Amino acid sequence: MLVALTGIGLSMAAGLNAYIPFLVVALLARLTDVVTLPDSLVWIESWWAIGIGTVLLLADVVLDKVPVVDSVNDAVQTAIRPLSGGVVFAATSAAADLERSDWVERHAWVPFVAGVLVAALVHAGKATVRPVVNAATLGAGAPVVSTVEDGTSVGLSLAAVFVPLLVLVLLVALVVAFVVLRRRRRAATRGPDPA
Repeated sequence: MLVALTGIGLSMAAGLNAYIPFLVVALLARLTDVVTLPDSLVWIESWWAIGIGTVLLLADVVLDKVPVVDSVNDAVQTAIRPLSGGVVFAATSAAADLERSDWVERHAWVPFVAGVLVAALVHAGKATVRPVVNAATLGAGAPVVSTVEDGTSVGLSLAAVFVPLLVLVLLVALVVAFVVLRRRRRAATRGPDPA
């Protein structure tokens, strides 16, 4: 279960920023014993992958702070963020020898697809909300929201690796927030009850 929470947390983080969870996994695998990558994904911890990931992270951090450009960046990232989510989910689930089952070994594509789906959902939410924020704040909200997203991606990536149970708490909080917002929206749509 903890392996799944780690994969879900990293994939959620990838939905916000593709490069932060990738670099967290890559650097931890390269510099520590906290993450051990399977042979098929050991390329993630190579210096060239870390270097390319760092350059792309810097570009993404800058582009995502500029109104209108951030929406173009989100369109470009529509393929990249889900793929990154799939890679980090697959890398961390395949490396967990203790909790790995025969079924996961025979169906190694399942963690990748799960990561793609989780990251795609988070990315879709981000890409949908950002133009609304830009319009409502005349662009002033873009750097603020982007900074919060980047900080959330860093925190979520680290929590997913070091304290995966926090990912479960976050998932429950997100579901509760979604239900509350949906009920408020329905109530606002219906209007006040006649007395």
